[in-house]
Amino acid sequence: MKNKDSINWGIIGLGNIANQFAADLLLIKEAKLVAVASRDLIKAKDFAKQYNCPKAYDSYETLFADDEVDIVYIATPHDSHAELSIKALESWKHVLCEKPLSLSYKDAVRMTEASKKYNRFFMEAFWTRFMPSVKEVLQKVNQGIIGDVNYVKADFAFYADEAAGGRLFDKNLGGGALYDIGVYPLFLSYIVLGIPKEIIAKSVCNEDGIDLQTSMILNYENAQAILNASIVSESDMKAVIGGTQGHIQLNAPWFMADGYSIVKDNHKETFNLPNLGKGYAHEAIECHQCIRNKQIESQLWSHQNSLDLSKMTEDIRIQINLPF
Repeated sequence: MKNKDSINWGIIGLGNIANQFAADLLLIKEAKLVAVASRDLIKAKDFAKQYNCPKAYDSYETLFADDEVDIVYIATPHDSHAELSIKALESWKHVLCEKPLSLSYKDAVRMTEASKKYNRFFMEAFWTRFMPSVKEVLQKVNQGIIGDVNYVKADFAFYADEAAGGRLFDKNLGGGALYDIGVYPLFLSYIVLGIPKEIIAKSVCNEDGIDLQTSMILNYENAQAILNASIVSESDMKAVIGGTQGHIQLNAPWFMADGYSIVKDNHKETFNLPNLGKGYAHEAIECHQCIRNKQIESQLWSHQNSLDLSKMTEDIRIQINLPF
């Protein structure tokens, strides 16, 4: 890193999530956005101006070659994550790649292997893992506050108009409920209960085979997770972790919860833990700490964690016959 007082970011793929991430970077004193790239130069220049970024490129490769960039945030469509992450790593950049890591387990392995080969930090951008509420809830679960956990329930659902088109309904871009949002409830079950013995999944699909709604039951030795993802309906988007001595409720929407409640013996105790900005700042801070400590992966969301989740998602994809 050229400037040890700051860590310099580049962003590629300048859509909605990139905007939210860039806004959160402004809240971190040691973070500096130095370059952005889009296939559309006008879009790149507008984005750069909005976030006071000095450089805008119309080529991802040009950003990768910029010596001033320490770490690249990849927020392009799902189908491009693998190749762009590997190219960035080959250019000796650290990488934070949006979820899902890739559309295949094989590609996810290639990405983590590239991180090891080039000795560069690489992480899937599972922002939820780094939020104060989720970190604290997981600690309390592991401490046995609610006894033995045997139930997880989580939804992620919203209504998107299929007639309006867009990437959510484009199978070439990895559209559909499972890969776009289904990975969130799968993630929660995974961090609480681990890898299941069995996954049963059923979907409602459109005429192109894209899953509009997918429901999943994850069977464990002594537990179950009931999960749902939908891009054609709404839900309360609460999450419940149930145990033998009580249960925990993450505030809705649970994947960016600003607090949680513990219910035991008919008594409810509430905890408020606001996020910094939208919540993306927490994963950026984790990236900074890992880079400064010369780690190529996070201990909170490791390469293996991403690979496990990728494998679970692929198993479901095969079950529901997604046309990727």
